[in-house]
Amino acid sequence: MAVDVLCIGHAAFDNSLFLDGFPRENQKLEVADLCSGGGGPAANAACLLGRWGVACAFAGVVGDDRYGQQLRAEFESAGVKTSCLELRPGHLTPVSTILVNTRNGSRTIINRKAMTAPLALSSGALARLAPRVILADGHELPAALAALEAWPQALSILDAGSQREGTLGLAGAVTALVASERFALQVTGRGDLQSEGAQREALRVLQERFAPRVVVVTLGERGLIADWGEGFHSRPAEAVVAVDTTGAGDIFHGAVAYGVLRGWAWPAILDLASRAAARSVTRRGGRQSIPDLAEVLAAT
Repeated sequence: MAVDVLCIGHAAFDNSLFLDGFPRENQKLEVADLCSGGGGPAANAACLLGRWGVACAFAGVVGDDRYGQQLRAEFESAGVKTSCLELRPGHLTPVSTILVNTRNGSRTIINRKAMTAPLALSSGALARLAPRVILADGHELPAALAALEAWPQALSILDAGSQREGTLGLAGAVTALVASERFALQVTGRGDLQSEGAQREALRVLQERFAPRVVVVTLGERGLIADWGEGFHSRPAEAVVAVDTTGAGDIFHGAVAYGVLRGWAWPAILDLASRAAARSVTRRGGRQSIPDLAEVLAAT
């Protein structure tokens, strides 16, 4: 059961609540809309790839509860292989409550994630997958390292959302470090990345510390900065009205994996990913906001 892309990491069940402003402490609120479904960085990226026609598998741990069963069904509905998705008996599937501020589209995520042993991928399971691209989000470090060791020729991408053991452990082992502004600030110790000088310095520090072939730092509504071996590059974000930013980074990373798999040049990859993320924030939900490939290609 060979696949083109293997996504490794966190899967959760998301409940998004849409509020007219961020709530104050000790009050009662009513909302008209609730958006529920699967979430998680690598999990959302896998679903994008499956919907975009890529042979993809997801590796991670959820519980054998009703949430875990629903997540497996969502993966399979998107065309994502689940042979490396473990529904662990007695474990509680991660559940997130997401508060979305309808005034500006910002989201605050509260995740219930019970501690459990990390995912173990057998050599036999990895041998059967034979991925050409590996995307990890740092939540299953041993499994990601095992996959990178089993398939050293695969192109690899790290979704580095924040500084944690998993992201630090993988940042120096992947082809492309695609990091959030938060990760870049945490690692470099800078206060902000507003100026071009600060941005250039952040890329330099990340390159010197981790030595990937490609470094990308996403800056939200300010776009991104990158260096793929040809010097400093910046790309502004597309001007859109944000409704809900949940999952935009996950969708960005999934689209990056798509472009890497197709062998595109990095300017084209980042253009595709930026346009996919821009379309996602104009609609509600995380996984629900994944745009169709044809829609994104038509916008380029």
